[in-house]
Amino acid sequence: MPENLSLGEIQNFKGKYPKQLWYLFFSEMWERFCFYGMRGMLTYFMVTQLFMKDVDANLQYGATQAFVYAFTFIGGLFADKILGFRKSLFWGGILMIAGSAILAYDPHQFFFLGISFTVVGTGFFKPNISTMVGKLYKSDDARRDAGFSVFYAGINIGALLGGYACITIGKQYSWHLAFGLAAIVMTISLITFLFTQKSMGPIGLPPGQNEDVNDIAVSGIDDKVQTEPAVITVKSANRKWYDYAVYAGSLAIIPVIMIMVAKTQYTDWFMSVIGPVTLLYLIYEMSKYGWAERKKLLAALVFILFSIVFWGIYEQSGGSLALFAARNLDNQALGGLLTLDPNGVNNSANSLFVIIFAFIFSIIWIAMAKKKIEPNTVIKFGLAFIFLAGAFFVFYSTRFFANAEGIASLDVFAIAYLVMTFGELCLSPIGLSIMTKLSPVKLQGVMMGMWFLASAYGQYVAGLLGAGMAEAGEHDTPVQKLISYTEGYKQLAIYSLIAGVILIVISPIVRKLMQEVK
Repeated sequence: MPENLSLGEIQNFKGKYPKQLWYLFFSEMWERFCFYGMRGMLTYFMVTQLFMKDVDANLQYGATQAFVYAFTFIGGLFADKILGFRKSLFWGGILMIAGSAILAYDPHQFFFLGISFTVVGTGFFKPNISTMVGKLYKSDDARRDAGFSVFYAGINIGALLGGYACITIGKQYSWHLAFGLAAIVMTISLITFLFTQKSMGPIGLPPGQNEDVNDIAVSGIDDKVQTEPAVITVKSANRKWYDYAVYAGSLAIIPVIMIMVAKTQYTDWFMSVIGPVTLLYLIYEMSKYGWAERKKLLAALVFILFSIVFWGIYEQSGGSLALFAARNLDNQALGGLLTLDPNGVNNSANSLFVIIFAFIFSIIWIAMAKKKIEPNTVIKFGLAFIFLAGAFFVFYSTRFFANAEGIASLDVFAIAYLVMTFGELCLSPIGLSIMTKLSPVKLQGVMMGMWFLASAYGQYVAGLLGAGMAEAGEHDTPVQKLISYTEGYKQLAIYSLIAGVILIVISPIVRKLMQEVK
């Protein structure tokens, strides 16, 4: 393919998909293999190999994931204003490979160092490749949705394969090999991008000095589900030495992340300060606007606060549910037809169900919209909570399908993930798009930051909730752990159900606050 393609030539492609989409598809697929493979190993590895208490492992999982989301926002800003998407993606990939390689060399001695490299690397890589996909299309191109559907399929295929393969290899063969596999596939991802980036024309190049950059952001409440793109305009600040400052700064922050994740008390202090300060700043900014703008910002705050609750419950999958799967599930799926690692199922079932049902849900929403009966955004968020409650009631019900040793049915556990996925697919329109639509232009960057901060808080809360469930039964038998964890899941189901009902009840009020925004 010619190296000097213009943006117009790329966007005027023939057929259903641009060739560049497939290059980005494979880069993202292997990166998500690495990310979800690593994520799925964290809590289990900390408990079984580093001999941490369940409480500490849950807290450190929550802290790690919180910083991943915080750095996703920071990495996106640096890419927009200084590095450009290509340099940011490359630098993030290098850091992720370094982190995985450190863990492969000695995961016991250098665990937190390797994880810290991965946290910062993900922040630079993740937000930028999806933005590049958006730039392959004109804003009014009807083929955009089909392209993003393919791209999100790549995310879920990577998450499915990595989530199952890495934890299974680690448990059955070698943790060095498991972390090494993450490094290998991340290297494949980066090599794929390096050898195909010349076909991207001007897409992803560093912005010019003081140039207006229209960032087409596509990050939602979950990266596995397609969301409506959001356009955010920022002013670039690109100078050559700024690049080196970003590289040096991102390396310098790694020891700080390492300390804060290893000693979660520091994370507690950080999270207890940054949230209230950000909220006070937003209230100050709201005072500069009229009542119409304030009402929209209040509606945005409703979405932000409820997203923290949703994430806190949903993200038990990487924390308490990982330990529950390891100790309290059998390995027989489909009534004994398949023998599967329960932790692999915990890590990958959601991605499998998203692949199967995402298209079906999109058809349902389109059909309902044609009949003018599609639920509004607030109702969909409420429905997501209702499904989430249903999922955790099913997790609770595993206690009724357990044997005398406290080992429960893997099939029932997988059904819970099916119900959870339905809730996730109700959230597809809830993303940065709704934040930007509800925000004045000058506050769009602030609201984008608050959305990612809310995601970070959700991960942090997930760690706290998981730690709370583990606290009472550190030395319990499998039967006692089954009872204590499932009782905790029942409580989370009740919280989720209450949140969903509240959202549905207040939906008319929130819709009035949103005014003309759909």
